Amino acid sequence: MDKKITNHPNGLWTKDYILLLISNLLVYIAFYMLLTTLPYYVFATGGTNADVGMVTTVLAISAIVIRPFSGILLEKGDKKKLTIIGIIISILAIKSFTWAMTIMAIMAIRFVHGFGWGITTTTYGTISSDLVPMSRRGEGLGYFASSGTIAMSIGPPLGIMLIHSGNFASLFNTATIFTLVGLILIYLVNVPKIEIEVKRVPLAARLVEKTALFPSFLVLILGLTYGGITSFITLYGDEVGIANVGWFFTINAVFMFLIRPISGKVFDNKGPFWVLVPGILFSFLGVLLLSYVKSTSMLILSAIAYGIGFGTVQPSLLAWAVNMAAPERRGAANGTFFSAFDIGIGVGSAALGSLGEKMSYEMMYRLSSITVIIMLGFYLIHWYKGSSSS
Repeated sequence: MDKKITNHPNGLWTKDYILLLISNLLVYIAFYMLLTTLPYYVFATGGTNADVGMVTTVLAISAIVIRPFSGILLEKGDKKKLTIIGIIISILAIKSFTWAMTIMAIMAIRFVHGFGWGITTTTYGTISSDLVPMSRRGEGLGYFASSGTIAMSIGPPLGIMLIHSGNFASLFNTATIFTLVGLILIYLVNVPKIEIEVKRVPLAARLVEKTALFPSFLVLILGLTYGGITSFITLYGDEVGIANVGWFFTINAVFMFLIRPISGKVFDNKGPFWVLVPGILFSFLGVLLLSYVKSTSMLILSAIAYGIGFGTVQPSLLAWAVNMAAPERRGAANGTFFSAFDIGIGVGSAALGSLGEKMSYEMMYRLSSITVIIMLGFYLIHWYKGSSSS
């Protein structure tokens, strides 16, 4: 049951916050284990490249559909109970892959998995924002986001190692165990109870948090390039003759992890402008360098720049979205934010994939870098209007 807030007003590293970070880390590791290995499972079951794309798409669709409703339930429901429900759905889905013998079965299970994933990614972020003091929210959400970044560097190689050294059953069993431990840890977290005044608001207005729309719009644009990188960088490596493109994810994750505590403190002390402008410029540089990659060293430079940029911008936009929302609307703000990010990834993957069929991947990435500059333009216009009015 949710408990009243007992943490020191400026305390960050509480028992509950640490348990939440570890639980989030384990759930994300399991997710990333499947993200890189399910395509192998689809092909082993007789699927095609189109089927691989659909398996990714159905999860995004169900996650996007459930997130706004998760936000509504978080307004007056038990946050921990909702998180537990989401994790249980994920556990059942992951384990069910063991018995999936057809492509349709895999897609159906992945669709259900998306509901669990959409719920947990919304509730984890909301609980994190409740546990972190307002004065250290940028820093606290930066560390929280870093747990997902660490998972990104652990999950994919672990999943590939398991299917190469064992079989798909060992992969799904291991991912199930990681998620189960995450469930146990979240059960031990004392979630602060936020006293709120329940207002009668139309359902349509409750599905989306209006105060979070602008930072969510910006993260949607960021998702366009992120979707292109995660979907096509392996194929791009083949095109330019670099076999070990996995270095990009490793180096990118390391620098995302290193920059987030720093950018979080700057966000808390100086505000969004001083992290978003340099962060967006680093993101642009990372994508632009990627489009000129001809060697592993150039790939690493691109990963460093993009890691610094993405690791600065994404959690800062999340902190901004959460800070703008009323306490009872933090769940809706998280749902709005991550749904926008998912839409950006999905649209970016589809649009850039279409471009990649008509031109080289390096030209595709070069064109996608323009969207980052457009993102900077939108933010500067917003900042200028805010400065002028004040």
